[in-house]
Amino acid sequence: MAPPSLRARLLDGETLLGTFQLIDSPMAAEMAGVAGLDFTILDQEHGPLSAESCVAMCAAAERGGAAPVIRVRNNSESEIQRALDIGAAGVEIPQVETGADARAAVDHARFDPLGSRGFSPYVRAGRYTGYDDYTDRQNETTAVIIHIEGERGVENLDDIVAVEGIDVLFLGPYDMSQSIGIPGQVRDDRVEALMQDVCDRAVDAGKVVGTYADDPEMARQWIDAGAQYVAVGVDGAILTRAFEDIAEAVTE
Repeated sequence: MAPPSLRARLLDGETLLGTFQLIDSPMAAEMAGVAGLDFTILDQEHGPLSAESCVAMCAAAERGGAAPVIRVRNNSESEIQRALDIGAAGVEIPQVETGADARAAVDHARFDPLGSRGFSPYVRAGRYTGYDDYTDRQNETTAVIIHIEGERGVENLDDIVAVEGIDVLFLGPYDMSQSIGIPGQVRDDRVEALMQDVCDRAVDAGKVVGTYADDPEMARQWIDAGAQYVAVGVDGAILTRAFEDIAEAVTE
């Protein structure tokens, strides 16, 4: 029997941990699962990753035990369809600012009758030959994760959370800080208050909340605040800091 999907685990109330991946390496994707993380976000928006590189990285993440999620470059039909066709367990869509944006994301990510995702069974997600309940199974298991990253998204939050088919509202602290004129100050009280407001309203509306955390302390803070889907760190930064720790320990 197949293990429960990322979406099923979130809807079941589990708190899941992952990370962002910008390094173009299937081995790094596999390591996330081997290390015990629940998911790894393959970042096509801010990283060099392509559909071609993400095919192997999706397979490696699954082999290690982490669900592969792809953050696409924008909220377009072709970006979302391609990410899901190559086998991502979920798709993260940046800069969702209105209810119309959220409805478009669902439409691009779900097959009929829930959306209008383009259909070909001859893809990795369809096991290359298709299977009888492929479209129903994809609709049931695919996680649709949208990013709320600025004041406009916050202003339109009621319209956004009213959209059926959105599984996770992901709060982007860095973009949120930039939107209120204090870029990078993600621990500033003004940023935290804005994020807490969105978190409370989303949870009240029955939505799963996700966010990014720079470190475990920040992750625990947002889990305590109600977040269930938390990405801790970025692989390049994690590796660089580990190298720095080694260099400093040896040369002190």
